[in-house]
Amino acid sequence: MSLTGKVAVVTGGSRGIGRAIALALAGQGARVAFCHHADPAAEATLAEIRALSDGIAVDADVSDEAQVKALFDAAIGRFGAVDILVNNAATNPFFGELAAIDESAWQKTVDVNLKGPFFMIQKAIPLMKAAGKGSVVNVSSVNGIRPATFQGVYSITKGALITMTQAFAKELASHNIRVNALLPGFTDTQFSSVLMQNKEIYQTVVAQIPLKRHAEPDEMVGAVLYLVSDAASYTTGTCITCDGGLLS
Repeated sequence: MSLTGKVAVVTGGSRGIGRAIALALAGQGARVAFCHHADPAAEATLAEIRALSDGIAVDADVSDEAQVKALFDAAIGRFGAVDILVNNAATNPFFGELAAIDESAWQKTVDVNLKGPFFMIQKAIPLMKAAGKGSVVNVSSVNGIRPATFQGVYSITKGALITMTQAFAKELASHNIRVNALLPGFTDTQFSSVLMQNKEIYQTVVAQIPLKRHAEPDEMVGAVLYLVSDAASYTTGTCITCDGGLLS
């Protein structure tokens, strides 16, 4: 699982699952460039990364192609390569019935959850081709398999991200670039705070999980470390589900 000498780019890396992944990669020796979007927590996360390895934090909106380019320029400028890409950044600005969502919320969800990962991968491809290998992990969701109530558009984008993973995996396999997906279940993050804080909703969700509890962000990192390491050298186009048995 050693990642010594590797360079990783992680989106949405300042908190939650992204932060846990960034720290885990650094803990295995990778140098880490992570992006955040005007998040004051980024400075503390960067300090933790630098206690383990080298790292940089870049304020970038993944839905803006120019800012995606700036993120990669910063990573190359500091480290000279990109070997690993983890597309973790996501948004869900609307909680309600599909028929009620407006165009602005729809577009924001699609831009961050689909456009962002697509152009992140597109920017990584020539760098990984030049190196002769690379690994991409897209953080999708169990909602991409089983849409959640009042999270319809978010679920749609996460389902499409799974398809995107498979499409890129087929196209890039001949270049020894592997593309896989992580599907987290109900995890304690700022993203899920509205569910965590509502006792009735929380109990309803947990009742559907065989392990009868939510996950912590750190419980997602083992799958990512496997997927980006040489231990997964024959693994591409797959999804690893970490959901406490929800989809079983």
